[in-house]
Amino acid sequence: MEKMNQAFEKMKMLVGMEVEDEEQAPEPEDSSSFSFMDDFNRSCTLSTKQRLYGFAICFVSGLACTLLSMLVFFNPVKFGITFTFGNLLSLGSTAFLIGPKRQVTMMLDPVRIYATALYLGSIIIALFCALYVHNKLLTLLAIVLEFGALVWYSLSYIPFARSMVSKIMLGCFDTEF
Repeated sequence: MEKMNQAFEKMKMLVGMEVEDEEQAPEPEDSSSFSFMDDFNRSCTLSTKQRLYGFAICFVSGLACTLLSMLVFFNPVKFGITFTFGNLLSLGSTAFLIGPKRQVTMMLDPVRIYATALYLGSIIIALFCALYVHNKLLTLLAIVLEFGALVWYSLSYIPFARSMVSKIMLGCFDTEF
């Protein structure tokens, strides 16, 4: 049992959670923070084991939806819906690990605010094209935009990754004829 507790403590440190006692009451923050998110966080107290299960279930479901969307690739409307739903599930899975308030705070961090806006906007555009426009070409273009925005958003969590990818792309496409 002691090895299990040590493994959970290592997992907590790995995902950025505090290793202190879980039953400890949250420290009061200043009143200018998101009061809705504070209330939501207080009502969503999960143990580390429950957080890991929630993350795993949500992430595997999102990955399954994304992979299953490949089966309906030639029907862009169904593809757009399942691909986008898979992305939303995968994005929501990280809220189990770090909490919804910290997730939103990290998404709105000045370093990645534009990547977040582009990603969420591309999700809305893809769903709009799939559900209301019913144009296969626009839906496929929206999915390509969504995938690119997902990659760019994901790279914002890796130090220097976006600048490295930008330099590589400039090097690949900067040719003189």
